[in-house]
Amino acid sequence: MELAYFNGRMVGIDEAVVPIDERGHQFGDGVYEVIRFYRSKPFRMEEHIKRLYNSAEAIKLEIGCRPAELKEKMLELAAKSGLEDADLYMQATRGMAPRSHIFPSCPASISMTIKPARHVPEEARKRGAKVLLVEDERWKNCYIKSLNLLPNVLAKQEAAEHDCDEAILVRDGFITEGASSNFFIVKDGCVRTAPLTRQILPGITRMAVQSIADELKIPFIEQAFTAEDLYGAQEAFLTSTSSEIMPVTIADEQPIGGGKPGEITLKLFQHFQTKL
Repeated sequence: MELAYFNGRMVGIDEAVVPIDERGHQFGDGVYEVIRFYRSKPFRMEEHIKRLYNSAEAIKLEIGCRPAELKEKMLELAAKSGLEDADLYMQATRGMAPRSHIFPSCPASISMTIKPARHVPEEARKRGAKVLLVEDERWKNCYIKSLNLLPNVLAKQEAAEHDCDEAILVRDGFITEGASSNFFIVKDGCVRTAPLTRQILPGITRMAVQSIADELKIPFIEQAFTAEDLYGAQEAFLTSTSSEIMPVTIADEQPIGGGKPGEITLKLFQHFQTKL
């Protein structure tokens, strides 16, 4: 069943528990993570928790408990839900305080939900995703997994209004990542993606792809690339917790690699599945 957690207690998914003077609600003052469970086992939970604490440190937010304690709370919520394939969403905010830009000194407010995993339909994966390139209008610290996602939301909405599955963001002429994903092209047998900078989220599935590429002896190159590089690529794909490794077959109405999922993308995905 779907279940939630708020500051030390399990609550119903629809129970009203967040006060009006909550800084996550008022300012987006917090960070978050989404962890996928496969057959009741979390995928790369340690990496997700490490990234959460890194994000919290970057915004001067004190989580208020050790990583091992937070992990225990997550696993308890997952066990109580009874869900085997699930998405656990957790966020840490600055908590309750009178509305002021100057933030209080206090431990974070922790909330979590767990729901059935959102799976990409098999026919959609075989067809591949359609993407739209849009201007990257986010702030300069995208490596922080912040609650402030309005530019991402607007980009994703624009893509949806053009009947696309994802918005691919372009900054200063170079592709950075997707609105809710990391982005890759394949050219001359090499996987290529933007290098990790403050403008790129260090994706957990991105990390898994790099590890798999190393295992399969597929060159993994972290190098900036442009829209023209994408249009001329043999393959393209995106990664995220929910989409895993998703082929991209159309970008700006142009077919990529003949308009069907590529061999290297499929090989990476097949190997990814063996890790679950």
